[in-house]
Amino acid sequence: MRDAVDATSPPPQTASHSASGSSFYMAMRILPSAQRNGMFEIYRFCREVDDIADSGGPRPVRISQLGEWRDEINDLYQGKVGAKVAGLAEPVRRFGLKREDFLTVIDGMEMDAREDIRAPSFATLDLYCDRVASAVGRLSVRIFGIKEDDGILLSHHLGRALQLTNILRDLDEDAGIGRLYLPREALDQAGITTSDPLIALRSPNLSQACAPLVERARTHFVEADRIMRRCPRRTVKAPRIMGEVYRSILEGMIARGWSAPRERISVSRARLAWVILRYAFI
Repeated sequence: MRDAVDATSPPPQTASHSASGSSFYMAMRILPSAQRNGMFEIYRFCREVDDIADSGGPRPVRISQLGEWRDEINDLYQGKVGAKVAGLAEPVRRFGLKREDFLTVIDGMEMDAREDIRAPSFATLDLYCDRVASAVGRLSVRIFGIKEDDGILLSHHLGRALQLTNILRDLDEDAGIGRLYLPREALDQAGITTSDPLIALRSPNLSQACAPLVERARTHFVEADRIMRRCPRRTVKAPRIMGEVYRSILEGMIARGWSAPRERISVSRARLAWVILRYAFI
């Protein structure tokens, strides 16, 4: 699973030189220290549970390990701070982070841990995006200081935009571990009847199956922009950077096309620096 918290870099304590240039790391670096530390703790939580879901170990073991995280999150809100969640205690207290959002993220990881997702329905895919991406957004907007109603809406739209972009970007990587997140309805409309990831990605009609996700992602980006325009600028610097970077990746994939071999699209350091300058300082 590739969640919408950019999984290409660890927090600053363990970041390599190359990883420290990732969009997530750079977007969070512009925040005041308390917010920055809170976001890196959310990242660490997401990274830990994501690694469990994607570990390739026996499924019962992965489910058990995620259950341990669930127990520690529940205990945290009862005043018992376990080793796994020690770093989350202060952000939870300071920013009023909600227990159900952490648990929802774990629910999303369990979807990957219980079975390899292959050609889910649109409804199941949307649920998945809510759990692994928009729930992370609901935690994040509290740290950013966005007011409740706009924060929830922004999490809904930007989380889904980022996650759908991730899914399209990682088609080949996910297929390599037996997963295919393209919806069954989109595959059927493209005349792709198989749910085998590697076979599906070799179809000459793959672009037709990707098109509905492209349009949904674009729509979510537009709605996210509309919400951010009415929010105080200081509260949306980081999500604007993430949105702009991921929109560039999406448009780059569209320009590249979907035929194999699919070169992985990334954002150059120069482009990332320009985006940060535009939204963080200008």
